[in-house]
Amino acid sequence: MASATAMASLRIPCVRQNFGGSSNPKPDSARLSMAFIAPTRVGVSYSSPKLGFLRRSEFETRPVLLHAVVPQSDFFAGKSPIGLNGSTLPLRRRPIEPSTVCSAGTADAEGDEVFISSGLDKPSQSFADKYPWLITGFFFFMWYLLNVIFNILNKKIYNYFPYPYFVSVIHLVVGVAYCLVSWSLGLPKRAPIDKELLLLLTPVAICHALGHVMTNVSFATVAVSFTHTIKALEPFFNASASQFVLGQQIPFTLWLSLAPVVLGVSMASLTELSFNWTGFISAMISNIAFTYRSIYSKKAMTGMDSTNVYAYISIIALFFCLPPAIIIEGPKLMQSGFADAIAKVGLVKFLSDLFWVGMFYHLYNQLATNTLERVAPLTHAVGNVLKRVFVIGFSIIVFGNRISTQTAIGTSIAIAGVAIYSFIKAQLEEEKRKAVPPSPRAS
Repeated sequence: MASATAMASLRIPCVRQNFGGSSNPKPDSARLSMAFIAPTRVGVSYSSPKLGFLRRSEFETRPVLLHAVVPQSDFFAGKSPIGLNGSTLPLRRRPIEPSTVCSAGTADAEGDEVFISSGLDKPSQSFADKYPWLITGFFFFMWYLLNVIFNILNKKIYNYFPYPYFVSVIHLVVGVAYCLVSWSLGLPKRAPIDKELLLLLTPVAICHALGHVMTNVSFATVAVSFTHTIKALEPFFNASASQFVLGQQIPFTLWLSLAPVVLGVSMASLTELSFNWTGFISAMISNIAFTYRSIYSKKAMTGMDSTNVYAYISIIALFFCLPPAIIIEGPKLMQSGFADAIAKVGLVKFLSDLFWVGMFYHLYNQLATNTLERVAPLTHAVGNVLKRVFVIGFSIIVFGNRISTQTAIGTSIAIAGVAIYSFIKAQLEEEKRKAVPPSPRAS
């Protein structure tokens, strides 16, 4: 037996499969499997001139189960592997399945690790690949849920802290902090930005900041349901900008579908109990701002992924939201704003509400982007309409807002008009996409 200080070698051949259909394999390829234990600091050797081998160091730190394979000719000649005390080990035949293959590898030149794997690994299909509809449905559910929670919590804050400019800044501050932490963890990896990209994204961020602040001003002064009813007019502003700013021809059917939207919003506004001009005009300005945000977004096609684009837009928008918040609401906040809020709900709840409303704002926008990237244009359109229905319905239930019959009818007509508009627009975009001939592949 080899000494304890000698390097031990273990010869591990690959098992050849018998594809010929014969029950008796050829003598050269036939192998019988042996199993024995190599404990710590013990050298084990077995040699055969016909077999290749992998080396393992004698200084093992743990027992390892090793497999030795003996040629059939050596077996019938009475040769057996040597045990730990110099005795021979009994031979044990190992059945070889038809699909069995053998592979061996080493971690480094010192032979720190030897492994043998048998069988072919079957590619496993992930849950998302098996049930894509379930994953998409979960995305929609979380998008709606986060949006509803944001709107409810946002309105509750305004009930005891009516400072929409400052709250808008908090929304962006929490979102920017979230993006910075995500970038530091590489989830996702931060995309580089240069002066040219900064100039392209700045107009988008300005429109985003204006639309965001004006929406919050409307939330703070009128009912959430009424703000979303006014914001149902956003498709009308989009169509107008496309026709008169971008010079794109809008089909008559699309214009016709916008008639019930305008009619419904008008009916709801005339009898809305919480109506005031500040809330109405602010919501209309937000519609215009978000319309131009869409226009500038088309011009700022950077090739950057949507997560990074939204992160940069949030950072830039934050710098444009800070000055009006400081100028318009700063003095009031320092005199009595913060003190009154803390006196009403306490410091811990006040800070907690501000943090979570900002987190929900960022997460619902982020999840909305990820959700809409997974679906077709028509599903996208339907999803947006249903989202507004969910928000209006839940806000009425949670806050107990009293609405007149005419307001309810007008809101329903407006939402139905948005649904018709979205359906027609999605069909037109799909037809336009199919009409574009595919680009020839390079040979």
